[in-house]
Amino acid sequence: MTEQDWSAVDAYLADRTHATDATLDAVLAANDEAGLPAIDVSPLQGKFLQLIARMCGARKVLEIGTLGGYSTLCMARGLPDDGHVTTLEFEPKHAEVARANLQRAGLAELVDVRVGAALDTLPALESEGAGPFDLVFIDADKTHNPDYLQWALRLSRPGTVIILDNVVRQGHVLDADSDSPAVRGTRRALDLIADEPRLTATVLQTVGDKGWDGFAMAIVD
Repeated sequence: MTEQDWSAVDAYLADRTHATDATLDAVLAANDEAGLPAIDVSPLQGKFLQLIARMCGARKVLEIGTLGGYSTLCMARGLPDDGHVTTLEFEPKHAEVARANLQRAGLAELVDVRVGAALDTLPALESEGAGPFDLVFIDADKTHNPDYLQWALRLSRPGTVIILDNVVRQGHVLDADSDSPAVRGTRRALDLIADEPRLTATVLQTVGDKGWDGFAMAIVD
């Protein structure tokens, strides 16, 4: 099987599960027009996030890494009417595009897009009493994955679901001697998960539009 085959299967499954629609397609088109990197979650992954939000009964969601708001929109769709997403984005341009996408989708009132380095914004959230969050999705710069994971724990409660994206990295996660900051940050985060008694976790490998990758999922005990 090739990546072309994986993508074809992704497209078939996305069609069968109604994982995409005109609104989501418009988000990707707007992101592309604005010159954002094409690193959004896939339609199937976005639908997965929506379902997770529904399954865990989430009302308060924290997202670290907004980009153009594709995953943000997907999670917001999984919330009840009184739900809320707080999403953190480093790049002002990305945040601007995300806000416009969410506005067009009619979800702007459910989402607070905060601009700045997440390691500056997260303490502010704690001081505001914004937590605990029911679902935390971490999909930002991988170098700081361990820090983001520790903050996710600080802003969680028993039962909070934490998802860490892009942990397989085409298999490079196996390389203990890697000089890639992304690989090293991911490995440190997985070590933290392994050593943290409050977390019950698993990792699922994925293939598809995004190549060979995977995500870690944990629940706070």
